Amino acid sequence: MAQVLSPGALPEPEPIPQQEEEWHENLNVRLMCRDCREDPPDLREDHATGDLIRASCGLVLQQRCIDTSSEWRTFANDDQGNDDPSRVGDGPNALLNGAQLNTNIAFGEGGARTKDLQRAQNKANLDKGNKSLLQAYKQIGAFCDGWQLPNSVADTAKHLFKDADESRTLKGKSQEALIAGCVFLACRRNHVPRSFREVMDLTKVSKKEIGRVFKSLESYLMKKEKGRSATGGTSMVGGGAVVYNEQYKGTGTADPSELCTRYCSMLRMDQRTTNVAIALATNMTQTGALAGRSPLSSAAACIYMAGHLMGSPRTAKEIMNFVKVSDSTIRHAYKLLWQERETLITEDILSRGADLEKLPKPS
Repeated sequence: MAQVLSPGALPEPEPIPQQEEEWHENLNVRLMCRDCREDPPDLREDHATGDLIRASCGLVLQQRCIDTSSEWRTFANDDQGNDDPSRVGDGPNALLNGAQLNTNIAFGEGGARTKDLQRAQNKANLDKGNKSLLQAYKQIGAFCDGWQLPNSVADTAKHLFKDADESRTLKGKSQEALIAGCVFLACRRNHVPRSFREVMDLTKVSKKEIGRVFKSLESYLMKKEKGRSATGGTSMVGGGAVVYNEQYKGTGTADPSELCTRYCSMLRMDQRTTNVAIALATNMTQTGALAGRSPLSSAAACIYMAGHLMGSPRTAKEIMNFVKVSDSTIRHAYKLLWQERETLITEDILSRGADLEKLPKPS
């Protein structure tokens, strides 16, 4: 109902709902000991028992306190050679044998007796197995760095080499051949495959020997995985830490679509052409257009077709220089792809700018 006001009268203000005040800590309330009522209380932490106690009356306020201080203490004042030793050392390396908790005597001040003591201990603690492993790991890291591969490839190759070194089925193989096979298999497993010829040029191991080691490694790892699945166990080291528990599956042959990315980059082809080459390789694998052909020739043929489709062609000889496949093999594989062009070249590829009219007819 509307309120009727007399002339000059003011309307009454609308009532404002009362809001609850926010919570504020009452600083007048203090916590004191119920026995001595000391303010402020003198609290002490007993590190021997892990208790928080009152220094005045001995009342235990908390038991089993958690120590939040630093885990180690440094000896920076006693260091030599800009070293900063600490109470705790490195954790055990899963790639090496033994407990790796030996005490090393460093050579410092003390004269010839200290040097003799250090030499005697080094001779006693010399582990020839770890020495050969470290040498192999160094060589694997050098090979992976030469190819500019990610660290995951080098780590996988090192784990594979340690398994191969411990197995009896691979005894008698040369260390160079084992390293080459481990690097080749690690590249396959991390989806950066390399051909046998590339590994041969890098490691100076024959292609035949690399193939033998590769097959032996695969058969050994498959048997090991079957045994682990049967027992339900995992790969463990001291302290219960899982080192390398990835389920192993056979690699088969390399995927041509994974090879197209690297070879297109070497040929300095743009990203659109590279994507078309990858799409062609994927469709080719699904349809089986080049079944039985090597992944290198299949990838080379897809790159050759993609270059003509996108208007940036590369000759068979240019592709041959990088893929290491003869130009006649590339042309023959392209002829088989050209016969299946209606199946391989989908609407998705045409939407990327591919033109079927630019495809040359194979001779």
